[in-house]
Amino acid sequence: MLDMDFNHKNPSERISYLIDSAMEGDQEPKRTYLGGSRLGVECARALQYEFFGTPKDKPFTGRTLRTFAIGHALEDLAADWIRRGGFNLLTSKADGRQFGFSTANGLIKGHIDGVILDGPNEYGPYPRLWECKTANGKKWREMEKHKIQKANHTYYIQMQLYMAYMSLDENPALFTAINKDTSELYFEDVPFDPSAAQDASDRGVRIIQACLAGELLPREASDSSWFLCKWCDWGERCWASE
Repeated sequence: MLDMDFNHKNPSERISYLIDSAMEGDQEPKRTYLGGSRLGVECARALQYEFFGTPKDKPFTGRTLRTFAIGHALEDLAADWIRRGGFNLLTSKADGRQFGFSTANGLIKGHIDGVILDGPNEYGPYPRLWECKTANGKKWREMEKHKIQKANHTYYIQMQLYMAYMSLDENPALFTAINKDTSELYFEDVPFDPSAAQDASDRGVRIIQACLAGELLPREASDSSWFLCKWCDWGERCWASE
């Protein structure tokens, strides 16, 4: 007979540990390309580490991976809500794969959340790129107050590249943000900025060229105490390398 211990009054810590241990053993696979969603990241060297699949200073914790999973689930819900609002939104091809693009011999790729083919006339014309993000209350309010270009430049550049490479540049993208604390929704029209898209594309090519040439690009900061360095997945490795 199995010897089972039923004396745990609060199983939360133990069960969470078991879940997180399993999830931590299943980290995201390494990419073999530079993601278009990342080209707005401020530090080019960080993008080089990402391109090479350099191990992070610390792997994602189970809790972080659960947070990512919740974000993906909420984005799926948002797509359903958008459709219920009368929009014809496609989020995948007939075979289930995401819509996306590839350039620079496959070394730069991007995958979009969806494309709105039709909908209420007041929100046309169509088609329109659809991009969805989730955020805590503080970050969500920053988006609502300052608009996405200022509140999160990385997201803004991501949409500019996607509009350019997916030939969805004639009409503004519809950006959607879900407040994870309150379930509030924020929508913003993001017009195409050809200059921003071209600059980001050129930057991506320069980063790839440096990677292929074995050139480590300069850090964005002159001091490891800079806040982006503190939050960087490769901050310790970067500052220990010289």
